[in-house]
Amino acid sequence: MSFTLPISFYQREDVVQIARDLLGKLLLTQMNNQITGGIITETEAYKGAEDRACHAYNYRKTKRNLAMYQNGGITYVYLCYGIHYLLNVVTHREGIPHAVLIRAIFPTFGIETMLKRRKKSLNSKLTKGPGSVCQALGIDLTHNAISLNSSCIWITNSDVLIDQTQIHQGPRIGVDYAGKDALLPWRFKLEKLYD
Repeated sequence: MSFTLPISFYQREDVVQIARDLLGKLLLTQMNNQITGGIITETEAYKGAEDRACHAYNYRKTKRNLAMYQNGGITYVYLCYGIHYLLNVVTHREGIPHAVLIRAIFPTFGIETMLKRRKKSLNSKLTKGPGSVCQALGIDLTHNAISLNSSCIWITNSDVLIDQTQIHQGPRIGVDYAGKDALLPWRFKLEKLYD
């Protein structure tokens, strides 16, 4: 496996570009000596204080979203609807609460372990949807605000070459409450990973 992405990758200013650049990267976890992970295939950008869809809109600060205010290169994990854990990649610098939601991966490592965690037989929805990603990778609130260069969760380059024409860009999902910001085309999805 290649080296983890440098922290400088996450600390760039343009969260929308980072969301696009994360496509094709390899997201991995190691829990109980079991490595699981896959190629990132869908992301959404959330642009802090100016973005009505963001947990930190208007610099809102809560116990839940404090990780967003730290330097980029750490995780922001939260519980959604009291059911699903969701993994975000914190970007930019301390005090600027930008993050990228990981919505889907293409499973490549530890598939048997992911199937057990998801209580599923192999199917195309194993790691589609942000809640499914966290369940498959064993991510929960204990993994909030930890470095993306840690021994339990990290992101690396992969050998997948991204054809920019295969990237679909559109509005984010489930943020209708955000008014005009709900229409921003800040969701990125690889339409086809392999032929």
